[in-house]
Amino acid sequence: MNIRKLYPNEKPPINLLLLADPSESLVEEYLNRGDCFVTEMNNQIIGVYVLLPTRPETVELVNIAVKESFHKKGIGKQLIFHAIQIAKSKGYKTIEIGTGNSSIGQLALYQKCGFRITGVDQNFFIRHYEQEIFENGIHCKDMIRLSLDI
Repeated sequence: MNIRKLYPNEKPPINLLLLADPSESLVEEYLNRGDCFVTEMNNQIIGVYVLLPTRPETVELVNIAVKESFHKKGIGKQLIFHAIQIAKSKGYKTIEIGTGNSSIGQLALYQKCGFRITGVDQNFFIRHYEQEIFENGIHCKDMIRLSLDI
């Protein structure tokens, strides 16, 4: 599997990015400030992530998504490890990620990849999203923050 940075004039895979973050305005905002990476299979983009510098020596993995028909194949884990390697190569010391309290599969994946829970931003999704989000039968209200020293 080849993971590459989005080409300068290439359109980002918005439909994939919106799987991980339903706010098109937030996605557009961090695409302008971060680096977008994609992975392809048979000339089709099947995975994406965005790395966004946030503070000195810290970068955030603000969006990671895999096309639903490719879930449970280890692609998400490969994207996370690629993001960690890119962050290391750029001299970052910490990589952070946030996900919803209802994102049970993502919380498990991030912890399997070495991330540790560092905090909870209560009511984040209520403050920043107009539409209510439900996932796994749970109302998504809080942002669970995780971090990994690299």
